[in-house]
Amino acid sequence: MPGSKVTPLGAALGPPCEPVGCAQCGVYRLCLPLGLHQADMTLLESIVKRKEIYKRGQLLFRPGEHFDFIYAIRGGSVKTYVGTPDGRVQITGFHIAGELLGLSALESGRYSCEARALETTSICKVEAERLDELAQSIPSIQYQMLKIMSGHIRQDEELMLLLGRRNAEERLAEYLIGLSRRFAARNFSATQFRLSMSRGDIGNYLGIAEETVCRILSKFQNAGLIAMNRRQVQLIDPRQLEAIGRINAA
Repeated sequence: MPGSKVTPLGAALGPPCEPVGCAQCGVYRLCLPLGLHQADMTLLESIVKRKEIYKRGQLLFRPGEHFDFIYAIRGGSVKTYVGTPDGRVQITGFHIAGELLGLSALESGRYSCEARALETTSICKVEAERLDELAQSIPSIQYQMLKIMSGHIRQDEELMLLLGRRNAEERLAEYLIGLSRRFAARNFSATQFRLSMSRGDIGNYLGIAEETVCRILSKFQNAGLIAMNRRQVQLIDPRQLEAIGRINAA
């Protein structure tokens, strides 16, 4: 994509933890009802605790903790997951620069999952109580929150479709295309990025074995659809990948 930044997940193509532009950040959408167009104006100054750095593997929050902040990822990436009754771990999402974490805690006041940094990650923390105060006095902020949460629900619905109706190859193709779209929406490269999550984590998320993830990625590379150097990925033929992912979408 001409003019696009290289994703901050691409250490080989750009510096790690490169901050997303404020216009591509999820918090920015909450500023729009107030007519704010810069990161350092009234709303952000009053409710956002700026730029905390989390190292790889460091915990952001865990299940049951009090809902104090919404987390906006400025650079880097985070995975969320829950424990199952039999002691296993189920990954519920991978989150990239510009996206928000913690919104599922709005109803209960407690975080429902665990979140850990996949790499060095820069975070802005939005004070939940202050945001609630503003939302009560400015209805348009509530509408923006609903739109953001609606996007999260749509992603969950797409994941259920992905897991329920497609084989392993189709799941992985659509996963790569989904990442591409998310990076493009934040003005990063849609065709070059780094898979900061492990092959095992990807398999856990998509419901397929780690060995199958490795085999399919090798198959895509041999077919000329992608090029890989360890975790660095280049989508050479996104249209064909999208076609593979959409085979059983109808």
